[in-house]
Amino acid sequence: MKRLLLILAVQVTLAVNIQAKVRLPHIIGDNMVLQQQTDVRLWGWAKPERTVKVITSWGTETVTTKADKEGKWLVKVKTPKASYESLSISFDDGEPVTINNVVAGEVWVCAGQSNMEMPVKGFGMCPVENYNYHVVDAINSKGVRSVKIPSVMSATPQDDAECEWRQCSPKTVGEFSATGYFFARMLSRTLDIPVGIIEANKGGTRVESWLTKDNLEKYTNDPTDSVEICKKWAELDYYRSLLWGNGTFNPILNYTVKGILYYQGCSNVGDPGDQYSQRMKILVDQWRSQFALGEIPFYFVQIAPWAYDDGDVNAISGALLREQQWKAAQIIPNSSLVCINDLVYPYEYSQIHPTQKQQVGERLAFTALNRDYGYETIQYKSSSYKDMTIKNDTVFIHTQDNYWCDAPFEQMEGFEVAGEDRVFYPAKASHFWQPGGGYWDEAIIVTSPEVKMPVAVRYCFKNFQIGNVHNGGNLPLFPFRTDHW
Repeated sequence: MKRLLLILAVQVTLAVNIQAKVRLPHIIGDNMVLQQQTDVRLWGWAKPERTVKVITSWGTETVTTKADKEGKWLVKVKTPKASYESLSISFDDGEPVTINNVVAGEVWVCAGQSNMEMPVKGFGMCPVENYNYHVVDAINSKGVRSVKIPSVMSATPQDDAECEWRQCSPKTVGEFSATGYFFARMLSRTLDIPVGIIEANKGGTRVESWLTKDNLEKYTNDPTDSVEICKKWAELDYYRSLLWGNGTFNPILNYTVKGILYYQGCSNVGDPGDQYSQRMKILVDQWRSQFALGEIPFYFVQIAPWAYDDGDVNAISGALLREQQWKAAQIIPNSSLVCINDLVYPYEYSQIHPTQKQQVGERLAFTALNRDYGYETIQYKSSSYKDMTIKNDTVFIHTQDNYWCDAPFEQMEGFEVAGEDRVFYPAKASHFWQPGGGYWDEAIIVTSPEVKMPVAVRYCFKNFQIGNVHNGGNLPLFPFRTDHW
């Protein structure tokens, strides 16, 4: 009996000690990257109303806070300038907890669906180009770190997730988001500082999968009861609204980040009208409000060509979604859209995970380097349709953001032209310049022998069509249409 009482006493003592010890969310741990030169949020749990002291290896002052009645606490700590110096943070509510090998740098979120989730090692039957070279080269990317939030659903918003920060090496790089890694690698090497990526994504998700209950009820007809959600998408669980945001994104919302990278849209192909662009704006507004860091950058990727509509490469449902992404970029402040219409091979019409991920991540990095880090000479914008004029059987297309170049000079591919009958025919296109004229005499001329009186032009406006027009930054022309048919 005495032995039993002793065991119980020891168990009670251990339970009290465990309860008394400050607890941190998994995302705050060894190897983490802190956003540099700002007030970052650190948070966790302790005994209700217990005082918590936060001591940093780089600071001279101890930050003190008090846990609320539920045991939750949050503090803000000033971070130093980015460097590779190993830092530490201690959290003390009577029994200290210390995390080590922390660095200050730049932190970006990698959100979206499977083309963002796709790791450097690829998916089954879906390789990432030059994988072995990236593994060997990873020895030069020690400044890159990543934390992968498990893709889980939850009926209620979660404030923690089982995860840990990983340092990049040849042994670990294969698990990193490929798009995220190539973004971080370019950023880290250019700025010569650590870069951390937070991977909070799930393959197959729709834009609605990440909206909150309030936004779903206000702007959509999606159910918000978890049972009804699961009934509606019994087979396609990745389509489920609300649940993925609760389980996979909510745990990172207290983290202090620089911006958000987003690659998603395939599962919204077929949405009517401007629904997708409007809901994209709702989502970005929501995330910015939840992070409470102001109008942080939002850079996203236009979906690649693929044979939607049961393999019909010539249908246009995918093109309509890309058009919606273009429209979203026009209505979302501090955003930029990356075009990747050239980053598929002709045989990838049935491969929804194209192999060329390095260029995707690097184009996102070019965007951030220009817009956020002072590299103004980097040409990060793809050219886009501006206007057209028609003279007889010839259409003159003018582009914007072309960095004074529409290339190639001849044999431009991907154009179609239609007359009043709305039937599109393949068109011949080339560069046009009127000597002695001004900028407006620079154009792309488009003609087709089948269309004597053209009224509309399309460029790569199909599910799967690869054009070859690039601008002075060697970035592809955004697919477009001049009609509204």
